[in-house]
Amino acid sequence: MGFEAAARHGNFSRAADELHVSQSAISHQVQQLEEEIGQPLFRRVGRGVELTVAGEVLQRSVQRSVDTLRSGLGRIATYLDPGLVVIVGPAQVLHGWLSPRLDDLLARIPSLCPMLSTDESARFIDEMDIDIAISDRPLQQTGLTQTPWLQDEWVIVAEATLADRLTRVPLSAHAQATSLLCLEESFTRDDTASLFRERLASFRKHTIYDDERLLLDAALRGRGIACISRLLADEALRQGRLCRLDGYPSLEGRTWWISRVAGELRSPAVKEVFDWLTLEARGV
Repeated sequence: MGFEAAARHGNFSRAADELHVSQSAISHQVQQLEEEIGQPLFRRVGRGVELTVAGEVLQRSVQRSVDTLRSGLGRIATYLDPGLVVIVGPAQVLHGWLSPRLDDLLARIPSLCPMLSTDESARFIDEMDIDIAISDRPLQQTGLTQTPWLQDEWVIVAEATLADRLTRVPLSAHAQATSLLCLEESFTRDDTASLFRERLASFRKHTIYDDERLLLDAALRGRGIACISRLLADEALRQGRLCRLDGYPSLEGRTWWISRVAGELRSPAVKEVFDWLTLEARGV
């Protein structure tokens, strides 16, 4: 750290002031480092110092290490925040259902600092500082409180203006009046594949997406009708920007589970958020 400060300031005295040590302490640290490396790291220039070639090489390595260390310390400080609650779950639930309700949650728990993650590699509570996990099945882990939470469904929707226009067209002529927005996995999923092979087979495919959020965006832009997760489209449906189309079936989707540690929790805020999520889901 003495070397890093001296290199940054180009002056042993200012480095000593920053680190609250004497100038001789900085000189001694640099001397020890030079003896270990076997090369001079600084040369004197006027009242200051400048790096040698060896010093410049070392500074780049040291700076990367210092930046990593400071970043780690910053993350530790964040995780020590008693209001922090880490929630890991699928994008369609966090983006479509939870995000629009965050203001209500924060109003109920003003000290809360939620961290929302869609990291699909996180599978165990506390493995990566996870407080609450949302998954499509119970986690294979002991010591958890887990419960079925939200039931999703696949619904056929259209942007409000397009939906209004389709009400004036016979159902049998919808395929000539608009096109179909598709999620790639819908063609092969057990719960949706038959819908695309049969009821929606006559529609021209406008665009195929591999991310449900892109599908939602396209539907909101009125580019066609879409078979979409009701939870992902929840806010748009409640606001009337998207409308469910009459005459089309809805299909049962995933059952989402919610989990947390059963015993002592990292902070009281975790239980407050878990209880709020549980109660809020009952109103869906």
